[in-house]
Amino acid sequence: MKRIWLYALLLLLLFNNGASHIVKTLPGYSGTLPFKLETGYIGVGRNDEVQLFYYFIESENNPQNDPLLLWITGGPGCSGLSSLVYEIGPFTFDVTNFDGSIPAILLNPYSWTKVANIIFIDWPAGTGFSYANTSEGYSNSDTKSVKDNYTFLRKWLLSHPLFIKNRLYFAGESYGAKLVPLVAMEILRGNKQGLEPQMSLHGYIIGNALTDPNIDINERIPYVHRMSLISDEYFDLAKISCKGKYYNPDQNNLQCLHVLQRIHKCIQHINLVHILEPFCEADDLEWDHTFLQNDSIDHLLLPASKQDKQWCRTQNYLSSRDWANDLIVQEALHIRKGMITRWKRCNLSLSYEQNIESVLEYHKRFIKKGFHVLVFSGDHDMAGPYMGTLKWIRMLNLTVDDDWRPWHINGQVAGYTEKYKKNDFFLTFATIKGAGHTAPEYKPQECHAMFCRWLSTRPL
Repeated sequence: MKRIWLYALLLLLLFNNGASHIVKTLPGYSGTLPFKLETGYIGVGRNDEVQLFYYFIESENNPQNDPLLLWITGGPGCSGLSSLVYEIGPFTFDVTNFDGSIPAILLNPYSWTKVANIIFIDWPAGTGFSYANTSEGYSNSDTKSVKDNYTFLRKWLLSHPLFIKNRLYFAGESYGAKLVPLVAMEILRGNKQGLEPQMSLHGYIIGNALTDPNIDINERIPYVHRMSLISDEYFDLAKISCKGKYYNPDQNNLQCLHVLQRIHKCIQHINLVHILEPFCEADDLEWDHTFLQNDSIDHLLLPASKQDKQWCRTQNYLSSRDWANDLIVQEALHIRKGMITRWKRCNLSLSYEQNIESVLEYHKRFIKKGFHVLVFSGDHDMAGPYMGTLKWIRMLNLTVDDDWRPWHINGQVAGYTEKYKKNDFFLTFATIKGAGHTAPEYKPQECHAMFCRWLSTRPL
């Protein structure tokens, strides 16, 4: 045992040049935080030129035995703080009473940290508080991000050896979910090569995932028809003229282009990430933009008139912008001074090459690994509709283990679920009724119940 600890310490000295800090108080909260928050940087890439910032919250239940999640937010370019405060973390902001000053911090009773240790990462360089020491460090891609995220996790575990044996799950939403199977495969390769630490990967979690745009984004047209946003006539015309190919259609197929233009006019003023919420001005607080830029649908929102004081969800994000850009907050979080000019929830100006189009084959490879997988979708999301997710899941040729049925919370239908298996591989699919693109943001209680039940291997 002593030799193992000495080896781990040696690896830590060789590979980890980061610094971590325990944060006991935060501006906006009175008193000591009732959970353990750690922040820090870990260097990755050539000569550690990229410094990735993270937030780590220990499980509020049993940190030594509860699973460890590495959660990556979408974008690419959306800060881990967004998922922490607006979705699954232990605190959020009082957006109702926010007046432009430091927002008050509220505790989240539905935090996933009630049952799990979670690392939220600002990925890639240029996101949140993460930065690079060279201009080359800001050039990002899918393949580079896979290596950087894997290196980050290795170094983090080496600097936190008490968590090496915990069950590990890689998790993410939207574009972040695209990277999940890629990094999971890198973890398996590293384990096979004998790289330290050996990671106890048990599975992964993805929400409203980008898996293959030819499936996910293509299913937007069937989805808007199913949701009564376009007529039967338009959908039938599109099916016939486009032959089922609506994403990147043949530019010489004028009939297809014409009907898609008519469909576009029907839905261009529908909120892409939640079809029932107001279509509002986005300014610099847009949602995950990869789903948006790959489509002809105009995602820039119409400015609201001064008389129209209709609430828009983007207004909620002003609280994180003002909080994270406050110098007192940055000092409390131990942010390195002078490394970023302005914190943004989502940085839309990243240099990022999407050089891996589809990750469907990676999901297929995990069937032999005996993983447990949770795939969830907010059913009112048009950006990454649940129909696309179901379509690629069914392409995995799994056996249905539990037929499509409703799942409940407090006696009400919370969504629908179907479970699949093949040997020791289990995949649970769940919709969250009424939720949008970032499901826990809309339905925190339901998503918390879903996560806890899945984690305990109970049926939803």
